[in-house]
Amino acid sequence: MGIRVFVASSSASVLIKKRQQEILDFLEVHKIDFAEVDITMVEGQRIWMYKNIPKEKQPSQGNPLPPQIFNGNQYCGDYDDFFEAKESNTVFSFLGVKPGLVSKQEVEP
Repeated sequence: MGIRVFVASSSASVLIKKRQQEILDFLEVHKIDFAEVDITMVEGQRIWMYKNIPKEKQPSQGNPLPPQIFNGNQYCGDYDDFFEAKESNTVFSFLGVKPGLVSKQEVEP
């Protein structure tokens, strides 16, 4: 199943859109297989996301906001968790994946 990033394509929040894009860009640049799951298009996906975020990560009011990251059915975290892992150079372990090796052919022009 791999990495799944739950996003909201129709969010009016510029901050949420920026955060979603930052995560997706990171995954693409590092060639990490992932699926972008739009919770605004399939109600079942939104409900699944809400149910599978641990209680301690649930907001005190309202529903959890995207982006939310899962590796298969295992919850990794939200944007703040991703940002912390990125800043501390632990994002691959945060995601539960091994860093990809870039071949020489990909590096050389």
